[in-house]
Parts: sequence; structure tokens; C-alpha cells
Amino acid sequence: MFIDTKNIQNTSLGDGGKYKHLFFDLDHTLWDFEANARATLETLYEDLQLKKRGVSDFELFYKNYLGYNEMLWERYRKGFIKQEELRVKRMRLALLDFKIADEALSQKMNTDFLDLLPTRTILFPYTKEILQYLLNKNYELHLITNGFEKVQHNKLKYSGLDVYFREVITSERSNSLKPNKEIFEFAFQKTNANPLTSIMIGDTIDVDIQGAINAGIDQVFVNHTGISTDIKPTYTVSSLKELEEIF
Repeated sequence: MFIDTKNIQNTSLGDGGKYKHLFFDLDHTLWDFEANARATLETLYEDLQLKKRGVSDFELFYKNYLGYNEMLWERYRKGFIKQEELRVKRMRLALLDFKIADEALSQKMNTDFLDLLPTRTILFPYTKEILQYLLNKNYELHLITNGFEKVQHNKLKYSGLDVYFREVITSERSNSLKPNKEIFEFAFQKTNANPLTSIMIGDTIDVDIQGAINAGIDQVFVNHTGISTDIKPTYTVSSLKELEEIF
């Protein structure tokens, strides 16, 4: 476990401590995207009889989907593609790896995936416990997510996370994306948060952490996977439970 203890003595309480507004990322930080996507794709694999259609290896299909999803999200964040292209193309490319060029199937998988995925409820360990702990200490909790408005709100509703957050700032609502500082400025405006008493908590260095740096606020890097990075966040934790040692 590694926790950067810089200024930790000043951050123990929401009422009177250094921070007041805690901005969380959702996917990969609290809501386990990989596990939920896998469960959803397994359902589609069976329901749409993808094995009979030529997708002989589910594990490879799932792995390739995750790769295409990340690649396309990167292009979307940079403004190279639109929302609809991101959604459909990740399915299309994953099917093409198995020599399946079926646009109707790609569209059907996209629609069904977006219907089912937000109903999944797999969270990272200690998610609800830490959010309740922070509320009990009088922090104001918000979300800043690059996800889409309807999808993200459904994830929150079905997983029972909606009750913890005062404001949910999506890329669709703010017309900006992390790591651009504009989405953070939109969030500060909507929450009446002072950047000096705000902190971003997320799992992705070049999106959540760099975005917070761009916006001039402190950061907690939730390093679930133990990756190394040249960027030094204000704090680094390996699990949500460790947030108790910061706040």
C-alpha cells in the first residue's frame, strides 16, 4: 500500500478540514466497468447465439472489445469521432476480428448492450461504505464522468449509488470531457465549489488526474491495477478503503 501523506494532517474532516467538495469518477473507480461489461457481453453472447454466428472464443471477443472500447474512447475524448460512432464501431470491430461483417448484428448488439449494461451492479470493494463514511464526515460528494447522461444516471440508479451524490456532471451535460479543464469549471459552477477546497478522485492518470491538474485542484489516484506513472498525484491509494486515511 502507498499513500502520499503530503498535507494529510490538514485533510481529516469535511467540516473544518482542507477539502469540502469531493469529485469522483464513476467507471473503473467506483463502478466496475470491466466486470459489468463482461457480464453483459456474456448475456449477449448467449442470447444472440454468437457462437453459432462464428464468434468461437468469448474470452478473445471480450478482450478485443475492451481494447476497441478504450481506443475509441480516446478518439472520442480528442474530438475525432462522435458518440454514435463510438457506440457502434466497438461492436463492429470486435465482430470483424471473427470475420463477421454484419451491420445489423452490430447495431443490435450496441442497442442491447446499452440497455443491459447500466442495470449491472458490480462495484469495487468498499464503494458504498466509503461514500457513506465521507457523507458522515460532512463532505459534499459529486461525480465528474465522461459517460453519457442517461447511461450514467441509470448505472447510479440500479447500483444504488445515486443517493450519495449531490451533482452528477457528465460530458454530455457539460459539453466537455476530462481531461479538459472546461468540464471541471462547469462542475465548480454547478456545485458552487471552490477549487482550493476541491479534490478529484479517479482511476485514470491521463484523464482524471491530468484533468484535475489542468483545473488546478488536488487529486487522488485510485490505482486499482497497480500501474506505474511518471505523473505524481497529490495522493495515491490502491483501494477505496484507503481513502479513510486521507479524509
